[in-house]
Amino acid sequence: MLYFIGLGLGDAKDITVKGLEIVKQCSRVYLEAYTSILTVGKDALEDYYGRELILADRDMVEQEADEILKGADVSDVAFLVVGDPFGATTHSDLVLRAVNAGIQYRVIHNASIMNAVGCCGLQLYNFGETVSIVFWTDTWRPESFYDKIKKNRDLGMHTLCLLALLFLSADIKVKEQSMENLMRGRKIYEPPRFMTVSQAAEQLLEIVQNRRERGDDLAISEETICVGLARVGAEDQVILAGTLRQLASCDLGGPLHSMIVTGHLHPLEVDMLRLSAATPDALQNLRMTDSSTYTS
Repeated sequence: MLYFIGLGLGDAKDITVKGLEIVKQCSRVYLEAYTSILTVGKDALEDYYGRELILADRDMVEQEADEILKGADVSDVAFLVVGDPFGATTHSDLVLRAVNAGIQYRVIHNASIMNAVGCCGLQLYNFGETVSIVFWTDTWRPESFYDKIKKNRDLGMHTLCLLALLFLSADIKVKEQSMENLMRGRKIYEPPRFMTVSQAAEQLLEIVQNRRERGDDLAISEETICVGLARVGAEDQVILAGTLRQLASCDLGGPLHSMIVTGHLHPLEVDMLRLSAATPDALQNLRMTDSSTYTS
């Protein structure tokens, strides 16, 4: 059996009891090491699980999947994923490879940012399409994530923004190539880093200004209420609600960060956001569209 096991969002102890029991019985245990991180590194996981972990970077998962599947038809192999195995990033290709090889698989689910984001007080069923915000370069400055935010805003929906990750803990490095190196086939990787809420907000503010200068109808403005989140699920998680302009100057500490651009807000959501407001007047510019809906 090939097991896909979610590790949750915090530390080594966030694995489920069922997941931990399976890890202890497997012949090999792989740790997927390129889509997300916990607050602890590989050594801490190995100490708690009592097992050696094999790091599976993007190259291994995408190009050497046969090595992961090897022997999984006659013994148990585990593939560990931070969050939920099919949360923000799916591993459908590995599932299909296993099925095509006649290998059974099973999924042990866990919390992911896709559902844990409800901790900020916004209701999950009011979220639209999730978007990813990538690092801009001098020559590559895509704005497609803004267009998806606009579609969600037009429908009154909130947008969860997953922020670029090129950084893991000291013993786990993400392998990411620049667009130029990728196109030239060069195995040269970007330095470790992660996008902060303030960086994401700054990029959005620049897009807003660009669209304003073009005369476009704006989906958001500097005063749109957004929510910054850091290390969700950890003991030192941070939630900060404020205007897009305010979040551009915030410091939420270490990884991982996410951001929400709000849509229509129910009064209960507004009350919850006040608990984490950046300043006492952060939500003062909200306006009512009807008796039960606010917007910014």
